[in-house]
Amino acid sequence: MNRRHLSLITIASLVAGFATPTLADPNYPSKPVRIIVGYSAGGPTDTVARLVAAKMQAQLGQPFVVENRAGVGSNVASEAVAAASADGYTLLIAAAPITMNRFVYKDQKFNVEKSFEPISKLSSAPGVLAVRNGLGVKSVAELIALAKKSPGKLTYGSTGLGGSQHMAGELLQRLSGIQLLHVPYKGASNVMNDLLAGHIDMAFMTATGAMPHLQSGKVTSLAVAGPKRLTSLPNVPTVAEVGLPAMISDSWNGLLAPAGTPPAIIKKLHEAAVAALKAPDLKTKLEGQGGLVIGNNPDEFRAEIREEVNQWAEQFKSVKIDTQ
Repeated sequence: MNRRHLSLITIASLVAGFATPTLADPNYPSKPVRIIVGYSAGGPTDTVARLVAAKMQAQLGQPFVVENRAGVGSNVASEAVAAASADGYTLLIAAAPITMNRFVYKDQKFNVEKSFEPISKLSSAPGVLAVRNGLGVKSVAELIALAKKSPGKLTYGSTGLGGSQHMAGELLQRLSGIQLLHVPYKGASNVMNDLLAGHIDMAFMTATGAMPHLQSGKVTSLAVAGPKRLTSLPNVPTVAEVGLPAMISDSWNGLLAPAGTPPAIIKKLHEAAVAALKAPDLKTKLEGQGGLVIGNNPDEFRAEIREEVNQWAEQFKSVKIDTQ
């Protein structure tokens, strides 16, 4: 066999090596696993991440370390995980805005349907419309009346441009015929801090993570943007009860891995995540904060992501967003 043939064999072997899919580590996990959160510590996504990470760590015998990388509507975290090695050691706790962001940030470096392997949708929670106490309103009707007196003067906070809280504010304006001023933040805890301090007038706070503040009386909860009242806020009416039945705002959290992560690892992570969600103390804590435990399978989660992307594609046709 001459040198030319040897060279061709060598090249072919290298190409075949690069084309070989990532193989699952039979001892996975054999080192710490990072779970990256695209929002600041203390918010609803961070709360779910830490509850689930602690349970998965106990089951799988390795540290599951939560790392916060807030910014650009959670895109900083999403892009980091999309570019990470597909070995199961870097995961993402995603929130609802991940299916909206392509319509907001045109230069994002990932595609939610192609860049990730869904593991499970973990939980969901409705938004709660809350206002600062000094605003002097006690109902949605009073809020709408005040907003109509001063168009564009009342402010509402959100966790970022194009996110679920932002879109909830857009929907409220469209349904009630009012004009509000949007103030985007890097995370839910930042929104709540400024609402408590009176720097903004209102926000659709995700029940999970914000419940202690919503129950404290330091802000005024006007309506639950979900189909039924929350047991943790029994005196707060639903949006249907206050005459805005289409004013639904649901936020979810789910676990994703980089595209190409071996099916055996996805299966192990899915089983651990679902077992974590079935733990009575975790379930009680999430539900006490207004959350709903989900725990669906990877195929179901993938289908829901695809469906949401299609829905948002239609809704964003009527919403103009400037991220400059």
